[in-house]
Amino acid sequence: MAKKKTQAKRGKGRNQGPVEPEITRVKYPNKKMGEMFARVVDIYGNERMQVFCEDGKHRIGRIRGKIKKRVWVRKGDLVIVNPWEWETQDIEGKLDKCEITWRYMRHEIAWLDRNKKIPEILDINNIPL
Repeated sequence: MAKKKTQAKRGKGRNQGPVEPEITRVKYPNKKMGEMFARVVDIYGNERMQVFCEDGKHRIGRIRGKIKKRVWVRKGDLVIVNPWEWETQDIEGKLDKCEITWRYMRHEIAWLDRNKKIPEILDINNIPL
C-alpha cells in the first residue's frame, strides 16, 4: 500500500509582516522609592555598566539578579535605576552606585516619547561624557 504524501500548508499564518505589540501598560519609575529614568552610557562587564541618570549624575549600575539572565541591556538603552544611599558617599572621583531594575523595549520607548514622559536631559545626543 502506498503512503499518502502530505503537503505543507502554504501562506496561512506564516510571517505576514512586522507585528507591533499592543501597549497596554508601561512601567513608570516609582519616585517615592527613589527610582528614576537613566540611559546606559558604557558597559564594563560582570553585570556592571555606567548610566546617566535623570538627576544629571553618572553612576555605576548593577543589573538586578531577577532580570540578569532574562534581559540583555545594551549601550544606549533606557532603564529604570534605584540609587544606593547606604553604599554611596560623596567621595571625589568615585561614582555613585545604583541597581538597574527595568529595561524598556523599543515600542515602550516610542510610546513614552510620544507622550513626553522621558526627561529631555536623557536625549541620547545630549548626554555629557
